[in-house]
Amino acid sequence: MADSWERARQVLEKAGIPPARLAGVRPLGGGTYNTVEELRFTDGRRYVLKVAPTAPGMRYEARLLAGEAEFSRVAAEAGVPAPRSVALDDSAEVRHLLQTACPGEPWDDSLTDTERASLRAELGRHVARLHRMSGPGYGYPSGALGPLAPDWRTAFAAMTEAVLDDARRFGARLPRPVDAVARTVRAAYGVLDEVTVPRPVHFDLWPGNILVERAPGGLRIGGLIDGERMFWGDPLADLVSLALLDDIEKDGDFLTGYREAGGHVGFTPSERLRLALYRCYLYLIMVIETVPRAVGEDHVRWVEDVVAPELTAALDEIEHRTRSRH
Repeated sequence: MADSWERARQVLEKAGIPPARLAGVRPLGGGTYNTVEELRFTDGRRYVLKVAPTAPGMRYEARLLAGEAEFSRVAAEAGVPAPRSVALDDSAEVRHLLQTACPGEPWDDSLTDTERASLRAELGRHVARLHRMSGPGYGYPSGALGPLAPDWRTAFAAMTEAVLDDARRFGARLPRPVDAVARTVRAAYGVLDEVTVPRPVHFDLWPGNILVERAPGGLRIGGLIDGERMFWGDPLADLVSLALLDDIEKDGDFLTGYREAGGHVGFTPSERLRLALYRCYLYLIMVIETVPRAVGEDHVRWVEDVVAPELTAALDEIEHRTRSRH
């Protein structure tokens, strides 16, 4: 804890915030990559300090915190509840990020059906507002995989090839050979040309990253957190983590709110093919990252039993829908 205090004090001093106001430091659970701590101040304010790991990770994970700072900026501009960046380390590696703390607790199973329906509709409206924003190019704003690309096909191909290179580098156990996966996804890249405007994609909106606040007027979304995996691309990609290991079309409440606020999804054959590509990308990451993170056997078994079959199903769908297009 002494190290955490000293680190927090150094970050605050560099940000121009008097370290003497720091009243407490405590670790926050739920994070799977960065070290996350809550900083409490004598006046009641709370900040969140994220510190990047030093161990090698997947290629796209380099400078992740720069991506989170970009998500915070975009969310603020869109009027969506999310942490606001206070100070970002300006070194080449981007080792830490200081943010405001959002109210609420991570979404859990304690909600009633009525509460859940209302919150999913509100969430849909927030995501639609995000998706109205546009960016300067396609890909990760962190620059981890190079500069932003001029088109989505180029960016997504680079993102996927980087993940497949990671699979080879770490010797990850995929349900199919890496080269076979590469052939399947490459054959479908043509459908990505339908995306013509780069939109912000959070890509990690599972319930643990959605804070629910019990306000005087009732429950509401307190914040969309952990936007570090944000990229500029196809807004449809956000629907994958929003229905992690499931099908977003079953979530009528979310889709109602999303469409009410201007979000578009029609589940056309080409949209379903794009969604299958994004499921494949996310599930590849979930399988591969278990190696560099050296997760426990229970998590490895869960990935093999639950995630790997969903990856196989996404690959099967890509193959089927690619054949149907020709």
